[in-house]
Amino acid sequence: MKFTRILLKLSGEALMSDGEQYSHRKLTGLAQALAQIIQQGVQVGIVVGAGNIFRARSANLEIVDRVTADNVGMLGTVMNAAIMRDYLRAEGLRSKIFSPREHRPLTKSFARDEALGLMQSGHVLLFAGGTGNPYFTTDSAAALRALEISADALFKGTQVDGVYDKDPNKFDDAIRFEHLTYDEVIDRRLEVMDLTAVTLCAEQGLPMFVFDISDPENLVNAIGGDQPGTWIKKETQS
Repeated sequence: MKFTRILLKLSGEALMSDGEQYSHRKLTGLAQALAQIIQQGVQVGIVVGAGNIFRARSANLEIVDRVTADNVGMLGTVMNAAIMRDYLRAEGLRSKIFSPREHRPLTKSFARDEALGLMQSGHVLLFAGGTGNPYFTTDSAAALRALEISADALFKGTQVDGVYDKDPNKFDDAIRFEHLTYDEVIDRRLEVMDLTAVTLCAEQGLPMFVFDISDPENLVNAIGGDQPGTWIKKETQS
């Protein structure tokens, strides 16, 4: 399958290494991989989580409530987008950050027509700030932005090479799926994305590819169809 436009979902962990919040090696590798994709004529939007900085659901703060924690997490995604933007620029790429609400001087408020125009001119867009609302994860933000920019597919980079029937880091007999339907993901309670994001993708027929991003070069291979992973679509393929 040839891609014209994709949405790449990265966890905050994809930016870190050896316990450090930011890895120069990882960020440089990601920027270089994205430069290769842009040179192939693929338009790219990116949603980055904030797990390297702050994770609301596991913060375990007795005083801070969920709404505050989620808003802090959204600010963390703005920080990550700003760091990643500079690495993209260092590779000669033009890049802009959009968020649901403007955070000067780092982000502009998301406007679909402007975003599409920038992507068509070769900009890599970073979508920060989640959906702008608490109780929604960056997975949901990724599904939403992917649909808004009419992406061909949502590529989710993880720390394992696809979706398994159980945690491959804990079970040696874990089996990796090559193809799944969204209904199978929901029925099996496979932890790919949160339920809101999965349902949104299913309703709109947005295909997703889950792959290992620990080596950024895998992203280039994924676009070329040469990377192991799991496709999730409405219909499975034989």
